Amino acid sequence: MHGGSLGAYAYGMWPVVVFNIFLFLFFAIGFLKPRKRFEWRSMGAFVAFIVALFTEMYGFPLTIYLLTTWLGKSYPVLDPFSHQSGHLVLVFLGLSHSSVAMIILHLISNGIIFLGFYLMYKGWMLIYGAKGEKLITEGVYSRVRHPQYSGLFLITVGFLIQWPTLITLIMWLILIFAYYKLAMREEKDLEKQFGEEFLDYKKKVPAFTPKWK
Repeated sequence: MHGGSLGAYAYGMWPVVVFNIFLFLFFAIGFLKPRKRFEWRSMGAFVAFIVALFTEMYGFPLTIYLLTTWLGKSYPVLDPFSHQSGHLVLVFLGLSHSSVAMIILHLISNGIIFLGFYLMYKGWMLIYGAKGEKLITEGVYSRVRHPQYSGLFLITVGFLIQWPTLITLIMWLILIFAYYKLAMREEKDLEKQFGEEFLDYKKKVPAFTPKWK
């Protein structure tokens, strides 16, 4: 462990970990409203991502322990366990002690997270209004077929930019795969329900990433 790291140790805040986990899961579950078993299975990947994220952000910095062990004295900062040095993107860019870089990082990452929640909210409003009686093709659904999942992906990308860890990187890949499989399964149900109307919509509108023409 590097000199000065003990005095700057900024973790072990478990009440903050629990609060943030429940806060973000409350909004995510509220907008996605999983009901069936396979929907909850996919939500489990997001739960695991959020738990891993906030555990390392405020609880126990496993990734930093591993990196300091592997890199030893070549680790870019002398106080790796201060909370400011937890932003690994800035650490390896040599900007961990730059207040301007920190502000820019948070503006970008929080902006992406906010956009993700906004997409989830807009998608949820349209689904709630339709009540499963018609195929939704307006609003955010005119740009992507699965705006709520696109929003979920943006939220996780924002967190990865803000606080990347080894576990969240692995969980992010699992999460993307789980929600891709869920989206394709839902599309088979929509094809059975709406037939040619959905197939025509599917040809015109991409699944997760909008066309910027």
